[in-house]
Amino acid sequence: MLTLHVAERSPEAAVLADGASIAAVGPYEELAAAHPSARVRHWPGILTPGLLNPYGPELLEATYHPDPREADRLGTEPIGGERAAAIFRADPSRLGASARRGVQRLLAHGTVAVAGELRARPVIDAVRRAGLAVGQRPPRLPGPPSLSPTPLVLLPPLAAGGPARFAVFDVADRGELVRRGAGTCVATVVGGRLVYRSR
Repeated sequence: MLTLHVAERSPEAAVLADGASIAAVGPYEELAAAHPSARVRHWPGILTPGLLNPYGPELLEATYHPDPREADRLGTEPIGGERAAAIFRADPSRLGASARRGVQRLLAHGTVAVAGELRARPVIDAVRRAGLAVGQRPPRLPGPPSLSPTPLVLLPPLAAGGPARFAVFDVADRGELVRRGAGTCVATVVGGRLVYRSR
């Protein structure tokens, strides 16, 4: 089934997805006229190729993402450092569930690819099942591990024939995205599937 994604601040970069692949990229009006039966998804902001987060191991193997049922004891924010290591030592089976929650957090920040050498099988499985691409880690990392690292690493431009993998951010342009960060994500598509939607 064809799905046409268009963001109000970047109508010239609409994406026509055919299942897991991109059928076309171009102006919304042209794609809509050529494919009148396509389902249309309208988004605020700008449509981008999505982000690569270079901190895959740090965020998924060395950070504990609490279960909402643990909020009274552990809070809701990711836990790093020795505290996370102690949680995993006490119960190694928590790594897989934590990684799955971590992947959901990444998707909610427009991340469609991670970088860094993942070693733990439960983490590798969580990344693979979510459809996240695994990319090359930049030679210099920008700063501390974060769901919205500075600077943001945008993937190469989308093109017909490529994977239907992209993210939409509720900002006016890329400059505002850089200033406000990945928390402005409103939708993430991986493998042609809407895997995160904020509204």
